[in-house]
Amino acid sequence: MTTVTSPIEGRAIGLAAVPDPVFSGAMVGPGTAIDPAREAAEAVSPVDGIVVSLHPHAFVVVDGEGHGVLTHLGIDTVQLNGEGFELLVNKGDTVTRGQAVVRWNPAAVEEAGKSPICPIVALEASADSLGDVVEDGDVKPGDSLFTWQ
Repeated sequence: MTTVTSPIEGRAIGLAAVPDPVFSGAMVGPGTAIDPAREAAEAVSPVDGIVVSLHPHAFVVVDGEGHGVLTHLGIDTVQLNGEGFELLVNKGDTVTRGQAVVRWNPAAVEEAGKSPICPIVALEASADSLGDVVEDGDVKPGDSLFTWQ
């Protein structure tokens, strides 16, 4: 079983509250979402594993069980072309839970007219394979968001 922890500080709101139908409809996969604190921060790895996909606005870490976890920093932030995001690791790197992956500022994302809400998604998972999904309340990096069978 994999425990997926929060990559950022903020308030858990659940995927249904994400202002994007692809995420809110769980088309990418099940999980939850976080409305981040509006201050410069580092998004950290939610699991121990290998960075298999890395963009300024999103990253995927696959753990030893083959579970891929997507952290998407904001909605439509790909349109910012990396502005305001700093990559701290490289694709292919092995990372540990809590290790900084991307430095960003949710307040700057909001000022640029984009939503800073962050979906945290279990890729290629079924909704019934997740347990203890946190969909409300304050979270800090390292707090459990869901378990994955």
